[in-house]
Amino acid sequence: MKLTFDKTLSLVAVGVMSVLHTAQAASVYEIVNLEDFDLKGTLAGTRTGYATAVNDQEQLVGVSKGKKKLNSADVEGGVIDVEDGIAPEEKIVYSINLPIVANNFTFTAEENSSPSPWTPTFDSINGTTAPELTDANDASTVNSVDAVYYGINDAGVKVGSMTAQQRTVAYTGTTEGQEFWYLRDYETHGVVKDGDSEIELLPPYTTYVKDAQTVELGGWSTASAINNNGLVTGYASTAISQFGGERVDYCLGTSNTLPVDVCVQQEQYSTLNSRGQTVSPNIQYQIRGYVWQVEAGTASGTELPLGLTPAADSSLIYTAQGLGVNSAGVVAGRSHVYRNDDTNKLRMDAAYWAKDANGKYQYHWVPMADEVSNSIAYDINDSGVLVGSYKKYIDGYLRDKFFYFDTTTPDTEIVTPNDFFSILSDRSSRAKDINNKGQVVGFIETTGDKDKPRPKAGFLYDKTSDEFNNINDLLTCESKGYVKGADSSWSRNKVEVQDGTGKTLSYDSDILVVEGSSINENGTIVGTAFIRKPQYQFDADGNLIIGDNGLPLFELNGNGEPVTAYLPRMVVLQPAASAAACDLADDSKDGGNFERSGAAGIAWLLLLPFVWLRRKMFS
Repeated sequence: MKLTFDKTLSLVAVGVMSVLHTAQAASVYEIVNLEDFDLKGTLAGTRTGYATAVNDQEQLVGVSKGKKKLNSADVEGGVIDVEDGIAPEEKIVYSINLPIVANNFTFTAEENSSPSPWTPTFDSINGTTAPELTDANDASTVNSVDAVYYGINDAGVKVGSMTAQQRTVAYTGTTEGQEFWYLRDYETHGVVKDGDSEIELLPPYTTYVKDAQTVELGGWSTASAINNNGLVTGYASTAISQFGGERVDYCLGTSNTLPVDVCVQQEQYSTLNSRGQTVSPNIQYQIRGYVWQVEAGTASGTELPLGLTPAADSSLIYTAQGLGVNSAGVVAGRSHVYRNDDTNKLRMDAAYWAKDANGKYQYHWVPMADEVSNSIAYDINDSGVLVGSYKKYIDGYLRDKFFYFDTTTPDTEIVTPNDFFSILSDRSSRAKDINNKGQVVGFIETTGDKDKPRPKAGFLYDKTSDEFNNINDLLTCESKGYVKGADSSWSRNKVEVQDGTGKTLSYDSDILVVEGSSINENGTIVGTAFIRKPQYQFDADGNLIIGDNGLPLFELNGNGEPVTAYLPRMVVLQPAASAAACDLADDSKDGGNFERSGAAGIAWLLLLPFVWLRRKMFS
């Protein structure tokens, strides 16, 4: 059963509760990047991995992160909860007084790879080196460039974002022993990679000009998706914010004691407040949705119209983002808008942009009810159906709900499919991708806890049959970490590890799919899974503690057993026609902590999931 938005609201208003859906016969899935009950889901030398997109040629792109944990910007809107917090010393803190150390590494994987399918393979952007080759004692091997892949088309052309390489300026301050200030020419630029060729997507605004003075800021751009015609969508800086301009003026003024470019870099870095929360940079930009047509190694850009006309004296930052694009060039995303032209109702809402009869892109609002605080569209298929989520209060709590909208019938309402219940539930959900068969993937909360973080699971929704499934309920037993015994009974696979004391420890295999980020026309789903791993011991400086035998020490509980946690890994799932879904009772709900470490430098994952996912936002 599926409900239009208004009908859904009326059911919630009367407080009707319901029974669970009757399950239909969905496809059985198996995880195909499993090897000895371990996911081949991240690059060597990194801690976590995320798949972000897959094409119809069974090729994917993703991002890996090192041992550093995520900050709140990385996980905003992703599958990793931030409510538990992360210790400040485990965050990546950028400073003009410290070398820039990158933590996001791009990779590809494919079904036909050698020596085994779906093996993550490092893919360099802007001169990055593979993380396993990084030596902290050799500065030439340490990456200063953060890179993220967000999309790939059927020709294998990849899109994403990258930071500039670190450069140094001779230090003239008063701190003894410091030789340099550390900075970069831009914070984030979109990138297209075709084979070994890279195309940098320059934003239209990069330079601050006042009177006779100019300052190179670098601007901001990101490439979110690419279609098979080489049309890239994303977003880019078109002007500086009023406050950002004031901060550049400060750098140009006599009160500033730093070199101008060093001062500007300091103003472009995020900071941490007294509570360890990330504070946005002082220099921010007006951001607009963008498309770039890539042909013959070059990219020509077109700005997408904002959903409103700002007042001439407005000092607000207005944002629009292109996040998905179909074969016809219709772009899905979001934009600031005055709902129904009411200037008292400024919102950030889902939107799409389509060309008119003259070939010019026009903005289209996805209608939202007043109860919705904001909304976003992540993707659109070739039938013109876009998917996304909106945020509203349900039972007194702010929740996200997955929706779809048919842009070919724009006078109709959005549709909120039911998930595990026959009416609107309070389980937050987000749709991340839709294929041309109307299959949608994303993530959903799996419990009804009110006052603490809720576990999440990847979902698969079929628009044609209105069938909604937790992906974990569609998996084979092997894909969930079970092994079949000689008597045909199933039990958790036992993993044995030797630690730094020479002891052999064991723990149970466990795999949970927590997000579907992309689905192709073959039904292949890629995303993120949590896999159970023992926790290493780290010292106060975050360094791994190594035993006398050269192996790491593990955290142990009171019974001498390894303390385990769930770590994010890239996951690849494919339909298994002759297999059966596992019907064993789920015994993993209470076992293991959820290690909050992960992706998209959205800076994502970004976020991601993270990222991820995972796109950096200004509001």
